[in-house]
Amino acid sequence: MKDKDKVKLVTVARFEDYMKADLARQLLEDEGIKAFVLGQNVGNVYSGVPAVIDIELQTAESEAEEAREILEANRQESQELGEDQDFDEDEPEFDQEPEGEQE
Repeated sequence: MKDKDKVKLVTVARFEDYMKADLARQLLEDEGIKAFVLGQNVGNVYSGVPAVIDIELQTAESEAEEAREILEANRQESQELGEDQDFDEDEPEFDQEPEGEQE
């Protein structure tokens, strides 16, 4: 792969619950933003023991701002409706600065 073909991925949100991270990923993909959940398999190493890990939701750097806006709008809408299906009191942390580079 050539350098010009590389896409820089950045973390747009962090979760402690894989299911919530995956719901957020699905939400972004429904909006046309390709997203990836990192850290999802760490909990499988210790079967039966809930692992406290940092699960990251990443998108291409060029789509990160739009992704954060979509996630925040969804969180606010869920709060207004009294729902906690996508986000609840364990709100995700939204990263403001790009981090790390993935290929």
